[in-house]
Amino acid sequence: MQASEKLLEKTNYTTEEYLELEVASDERHHYIDGQIILMLGGTPNHNKITGNLYAELHSALKRKPYEVFVTDLRVWIPEKRIYTYPDVMVVSEEVKLAEGRKDTITNPMLVAEVLSKSTRSFDKDEKFKAYRTIPTFKEYLLIEQSTMLVEQYYQTNDNEWIFKEYKNENDILILHTVDFQISLTDLYSRVSLKSSDD
Repeated sequence: MQASEKLLEKTNYTTEEYLELEVASDERHHYIDGQIILMLGGTPNHNKITGNLYAELHSALKRKPYEVFVTDLRVWIPEKRIYTYPDVMVVSEEVKLAEGRKDTITNPMLVAEVLSKSTRSFDKDEKFKAYRTIPTFKEYLLIEQSTMLVEQYYQTNDNEWIFKEYKNENDILILHTVDFQISLTDLYSRVSLKSSDD
C-alpha cells in the first residue's frame, strides 16, 4: 500500500503519524491540527515566480547572515499544530530545527506564498494567523500567479502590521526584514499572465 493511500484510512492523525507517512510518501502534504491535506502540483507560473524570487533573494543575501529556502523544507507552527511547506522563506542567523528533525524549520522571519485558487483563502487568512504565532516571523508576501499583484505585510510593533500592494510592472517590491528589493518585472519574468487559470 502506498503512503498516500494510507492517508485516506483515517481522519485524525498525530504529528508522529504524519511525519512517518510524509517521509514515505512521493507527494507532499500539509498537516493541520490532525488533518492531512494533499498539496496539489504546481503550475509553470507558480514555479517560475517561486524560482525568480528565490534566485534573486539567494544572490542578494549570500554573504549576509541569512538563509533562503525554497519549497521542499517544512515549517512547524506548534501553537496551531501545523506543518506546512512555504514557497520561499528566509531565516535570520542560525536555523532552528524542530526537535528530532533535520527537515523542519521553526524560525522563519519572512515567508512568501505564491497563490492558487485552491490555497488562496487559506494562505491569506488561517495560514497568516498561524505564521503570526511564530515569534521570529516578521514579513509575509502573497503573490498572485495569473495577474501581476503582490500583497505585502510586515510587522512594525507588537500586534501592528503594515499592508502594501504592488500591481504595476514598474513597482519595486522593497522588503523590510532584509535589505532586498525586486521589480515586479523581474519577479514575473517569463510568466504568462494572459490566462486567468491558476
